[in-house]
Amino acid sequence: MAGIWVDPGVCAGLTGLVEEQVRVCRRQVEAMEAVKRGAELAVEECQYQFHSRRWNCSTLQGLQVFGKVAIQGTRESAFIHAISSAGVAFAVTRACSRGELEKCGCDRKIRGVSPEGFQWSGCSDNLSYGIAFSQAFVDNPERSRGISSSQALMNLHNNEAGRKALLAHMKVECKCHGVVMPPFRKVGNVLKEKFEGATEVHPQRVGSRKLLVPKSSRFKPYTAHDLVYLLASPDFCDRDPRRGVFGTSGRQCNRTSPAMDGCELLCCGRGFHTTQAEVVERCSCKFRWCCSVKCKQCRHRVEGAQLPGHGKPEVAGIFRHLGWWV
Repeated sequence: MAGIWVDPGVCAGLTGLVEEQVRVCRRQVEAMEAVKRGAELAVEECQYQFHSRRWNCSTLQGLQVFGKVAIQGTRESAFIHAISSAGVAFAVTRACSRGELEKCGCDRKIRGVSPEGFQWSGCSDNLSYGIAFSQAFVDNPERSRGISSSQALMNLHNNEAGRKALLAHMKVECKCHGVVMPPFRKVGNVLKEKFEGATEVHPQRVGSRKLLVPKSSRFKPYTAHDLVYLLASPDFCDRDPRRGVFGTSGRQCNRTSPAMDGCELLCCGRGFHTTQAEVVERCSCKFRWCCSVKCKQCRHRVEGAQLPGHGKPEVAGIFRHLGWWV
């Protein structure tokens, strides 16, 4: 497949990029379409994983810096950084395998022996290139501010944890294709589990270096695969445009659920409206020889619940929070 041509002049016009990212863009401008796809993939996955929680990867319309006050340093920020770095690595790797990028292709160096005993090699997904590109592009805003910053240390750690989640689930697909990446949903599921078990940390000077260590001795030591955060999250209940919080007003909730999507938790104890609607669907279907299916039409009423408010939140690009273009 021919590479996608992009005018190198577009790089200078992309707002939010630091100087080194602009240079990466100019050197590998053909990869920027894959970067965009990776960012979009990460946004979609974030919204899927958090659709039933108070924070659901949405922001206020027109807000230019998503969560600069509200979520910087929190576990939500940790997830955004992890899923974004994984998304870019995933999309660039996929572009390599499809022949869309001139500077890379599939990885033919990977080979091995299956549990069944056959030797395999082939056109493996070139994840090493995708990861290297993600490190060069996604990590640059943090490195530009200096890795002595606690925030930069946190973000760089979570960026790498996202890429490791992708790398850890590479598998041998078959004799023909070699090693392939997992579905991105699997990466999202892994990182959501890491979000739930994220470790709160604080900076500590060890010799001449600043490190992030667990805030409490009761916390388990974290690994390179885990997510870390510096600050407790807000409750995300009330609309606060100044802080970039949409609130839960107008969201739909599950009246019978005790989980995060339940009305008690999602509505923050403020009450909710219930609505009823009539649903018509096929029922009592029978197969008739030959060859048709006869069904009746059944009507029943379903009940929904919604917190009083202004409807669904406006979804915007969460990567403004990262300080780089989408």
